[in-house]
Amino acid sequence: MYSVRQWSVRHARGLNAFYRSFERMLVRLHRLFEAIGYERLEKPVAFVERGVKGLLFDCQMCGQCALSSTGMSCPMNCPKTLRNGPCGGVRANGHCEVKPEMKCVWVEAYRGSGRIDGGIEAMAEVQFAVDQRLKGRSSWLRVVREKTGATGTAVPGGKA
Repeated sequence: MYSVRQWSVRHARGLNAFYRSFERMLVRLHRLFEAIGYERLEKPVAFVERGVKGLLFDCQMCGQCALSSTGMSCPMNCPKTLRNGPCGGVRANGHCEVKPEMKCVWVEAYRGSGRIDGGIEAMAEVQFAVDQRLKGRSSWLRVVREKTGATGTAVPGGKA
């Protein structure tokens, strides 16, 4: 998985372009999703999302994907799960202080972001703390709801 994760960062530009197109397609499917029911779609879409993003990015399914603003390097792979940059323990060779055999997720994020137009600037956006209620849920469906202003339950007991 680690080597595929590194491949994804090296190919961040293409993956980001693909995702932008995929996102536009998903947004166009909003009316169909609404007719079927977002909650009914949640499990099958999350299953597919987990498979695809798990393979490419070692996705942890936090439900609040930040890949496009972190150079296709999932910040949830950081042993400290830091979402806004590296800790102070990045070694001189760019490796993690907790897992010395692994490159720091944020060093990789910076490299990947450099391959995406506007990627370095996107890294400056503050990522809020992970809402644990969204863990395991589809961030794809959440994005469609946000972009279309759809109502419905994005979080059990909450509003979209």
